[in-house]
Amino acid sequence: MHQFVKRSTLAAGFALSLMGAQLLSAQVNGQRIKHVLLISIDGMHAVDFINCANGIAGINGGAPYCPNLAALKNTGVNYLYGSTSKPSDSFPGLMALVTGGTPRTYGAFYDVAYDRSLDPPTITTGNGVAGSPGACVKYAAPTGTRTEFEEGIDIDQTKLNGGARFGDGGIGSINPLRLERDPAKACAPVYPWNFVRTNTIFGVAHGAGMYTAWSDKHPAYSAVSGPGDGTNVDDYYSPEINSIPVNLPGVTAGSMSCNPLPDQTAVSSSNAWTDSFQNIQCYDQLKVNAVLNWIAGKKHNGQGFAPVPAIFGMNFQVVSVGQKLIEKSLSLKGGYLDAEGTPTPSLLSEIEFADWSIGQMVAALKANWTCPRN
Repeated sequence: MHQFVKRSTLAAGFALSLMGAQLLSAQVNGQRIKHVLLISIDGMHAVDFINCANGIAGINGGAPYCPNLAALKNTGVNYLYGSTSKPSDSFPGLMALVTGGTPRTYGAFYDVAYDRSLDPPTITTGNGVAGSPGACVKYAAPTGTRTEFEEGIDIDQTKLNGGARFGDGGIGSINPLRLERDPAKACAPVYPWNFVRTNTIFGVAHGAGMYTAWSDKHPAYSAVSGPGDGTNVDDYYSPEINSIPVNLPGVTAGSMSCNPLPDQTAVSSSNAWTDSFQNIQCYDQLKVNAVLNWIAGKKHNGQGFAPVPAIFGMNFQVVSVGQKLIEKSLSLKGGYLDAEGTPTPSLLSEIEFADWSIGQMVAALKANWTCPRN
C-alpha cells in the first residue's frame, strides 16, 4: 500500500522536467513518487502564467483567471530563468521535455529539416518531401534528404485518425513508405522514435517495467518513445491536428458540445483544427479525455482497463492557436492587447480552457487517489 503523490509539470518556457528514473525514485513528504503527470502547453510563456495566476488589470476584474494553475504553483517550482529549446517549436520543445537534452544532442531541430546521413523516402510525403524508390542503396554513402516528422507521414493526413486501418490514431497511422531511409541499416525506414538520438523518460520507465502513456498532435510525435521498436509508450494516442475537422459525438469541451462542432465556418475540406478558436478546444478535449481515462485505470479511449501509467500526459494546442489565429470571417483576433501580455478575449478563452481542463485532471487525481492505492 502507498499514498499516491502527484506531480504536474507545465511546459513551454516556465516548465519543470525531470528524467524518468530519477523522478520516479524521488520522494515528496517521505512518499516515493509512483505516477507522474506531464502537461505541455504549446506557446504558453512565463508572462502568461504570471498574469493568469496573479491577475492583471482589465481581465476578470484584476483577479486571477487560471485558478487551477495558480493552485499548483503553491506546491510547485517555478524556474524563472528557464529557457525553451532553441529553436523553439513543438517538436524540439517536446523532445527537450522528454529527453532533458537540446536539439543538438537529440537531433530534432524542427518538424521539417535536413539530414546528411539519410536517403529520401520511397514515396513523396503528404507535404512534399520528394520520394525516390531507387535512391537508397544498402550500405552505400547516403545522399542526404529533407526530413519530415509531422502530418505528411500519415497514411491519410486529412483524417482525424491519420488514416489508420485500425483504431483511432497512433503509430499505426504512419506510412513507412513516407519515411526517410537509413543506408547504414539496409535502407530501413527511419521511424520517428529512431530519428531521436537519445533515450527519453518513456524509454527509461518502460525499460524498468513501468506502464507509460502519452497523447499529442501528430502520429509523428511518437518520437517521445525514444530509440527502439516504438513501444516505449504503451498507449500512444495522437488525433491528427491538421486533419479536416469533423463532428465529435459524445465530446463536450467545457459547456460546449462538439457534435456538431461549434464553429461551422471552419469545417471545410481546406480547414484544420487550428483554424478555429472554438474547434481547437474540442480537439484538445479528445486528449484531455484520454488523460482522464488513464487516471481512472483505463485505456485512452475508455475501453478496457489498463495499469495507471507511471509517466503519462498530453500536449495542449489551444493557447498556441489563441496567440496566432485571426478568424476574419468572425472578426476574431488572437494574441495580446499590449506589451504587458494582456490577452485578447479569444486568447483568454483558450487559457481558461486549458486551466479548466487541468482542473478536471486534478479533480480526477483526487477522486482516484484520496485513499492509499496500489
